[in-house]
Amino acid sequence: MLIRIVNIRLPVEEPEEALRFAIARRLEIKADSLPDWRILRKSLDARSRFQLKYVYSVVLDLPDAERHLAKLKNPHVSLYAPPTFEDHDAHPERLAHRPVVIGSGPAGLLAGYYLAWKGFQPLIIERGYAVKERVPEIRNFDRGGEFAQENNYLFGEGGAGCFSDGKLTCRMTGSDVDWTLERFIECGGRESILYEHRPHLGSNRLPLICRNFRRKIEAMGGGYKFGCRLESLDINEGRIVGIHTSSGHIKTNHLILAIGHSARDTYQQLFEQGVPFVQKAFQLGLRIEQPQTEINDHKYGHPQYLDLLGAADYTMNATCGDRDLYTFCMCAGGTIIPSISEPGMFCSNGMSRSRHDTPYGNSGLMVTLKPEEFGSAHPLAGIKIQQQYEAIAFDIAGRDYHSPIQRAEDFLEGRSPNSADKLDCSYERGVRPSDVRQVLPPNVLKTLQEGLPALDSKWGGDYLKNAILVGPEMRGSAPVRIDRDRDNRQCPDIKGLFPVGEGAGYAGGIVSAAVDGLRSARTIVSEHALAH
Repeated sequence: MLIRIVNIRLPVEEPEEALRFAIARRLEIKADSLPDWRILRKSLDARSRFQLKYVYSVVLDLPDAERHLAKLKNPHVSLYAPPTFEDHDAHPERLAHRPVVIGSGPAGLLAGYYLAWKGFQPLIIERGYAVKERVPEIRNFDRGGEFAQENNYLFGEGGAGCFSDGKLTCRMTGSDVDWTLERFIECGGRESILYEHRPHLGSNRLPLICRNFRRKIEAMGGGYKFGCRLESLDINEGRIVGIHTSSGHIKTNHLILAIGHSARDTYQQLFEQGVPFVQKAFQLGLRIEQPQTEINDHKYGHPQYLDLLGAADYTMNATCGDRDLYTFCMCAGGTIIPSISEPGMFCSNGMSRSRHDTPYGNSGLMVTLKPEEFGSAHPLAGIKIQQQYEAIAFDIAGRDYHSPIQRAEDFLEGRSPNSADKLDCSYERGVRPSDVRQVLPPNVLKTLQEGLPALDSKWGGDYLKNAILVGPEMRGSAPVRIDRDRDNRQCPDIKGLFPVGEGAGYAGGIVSAAVDGLRSARTIVSEHALAH
């Protein structure tokens, strides 16, 4: 019978082998008689800078567990029932046409994988290009080349997630999350992502993982079309009967719409066809960058922790009236990158490789903008706000996809930057000293101006002293939601249309988007498992 032990604490200096003896002590048995065990959860307790500890939860199969637990009477030891993954019999022969998935980001990948695994031979449509062609195009842009509208950091195999930071942090738990993480491991991720508190794949590993997903999907009967853009839905009597694409018409009665948060032209086209959109709050702000050594010094009380734990990260927030300023997607030992899907605009993001080995640490400084602040009742008004300020950022930084940049202290003091300033930054294409206050709506700017001193005080005045700000950053979430039924996961009045992931407004990261895609794919399978 399985039991779970929680709150096992070990100094980070101790090797993980010491966990065996800690488990044995908790169970009051000899270490050499301990059954096989596995880690369920591993997190870092950094509340004391001078005594960092790992906190573990483990599970093991213990004979006569109930009697042993009754004798222990330990609140940290309990019986454990692992979550069961919901699955269904597959009857792909009941479909007249193969399912189609629009988009190959996390939501589309897991939807496609599950459908292929169940024998439904899905077709994945991707407006961008395969990873092999995507990587050199992105490198060319970073070094000053032309912007490719269909092959960039946001469009292409793996979607925006392929060149994001690769963080797998997720508030959700359960069998769907575990199944999803197991697929990432199967495609090249480390096994530790199953139990780490803040699992991280690294931007250098994600392209290979995305390619491996494709190979597995194809081996199970699925297919891909790259360089193929959705142009319109083919709807007959309230049902999807196909799609019109840049490569021609494709018949289908099951369309998983995993377009991502930046396919603005597709949003517009779907809206004009009557797909139901509603406004949704979204996050926007700036990105802050500091020397990674300063972040390490603040978090680690002992120098040896750096060798044990690697580059340090942080999470902070400050309440400013009725609004919060919070850090988001902190990239330790990382790089600032562009997050651009349209010419003539600029937006920032961050990433870090698995080794976290650059001299910089960067993080989003985010504020939530609510629909009542959009200034319009139009369902796509939030997108117009993004475009407005991204166009300003492009203009003030020289109209060459350079990043506007400003010292944090100058930003707070209202000092205009000197165009001759040489400000150090990891953004490879180039930076231009600019007044970054111009790239934010007034209410968001006000929150940043009030909140940054509060964050600085939490570090004793060290947070901003050598920090620079770039921006805007506003692609962390979609400002729209595509309406869908809670139970059948389809758009009302458009049977067979399954909006999923970040672009549809139902997820906020790689894992949550992947799980959302999985669940809609499973709905398709279950619908035909029950059909007669």
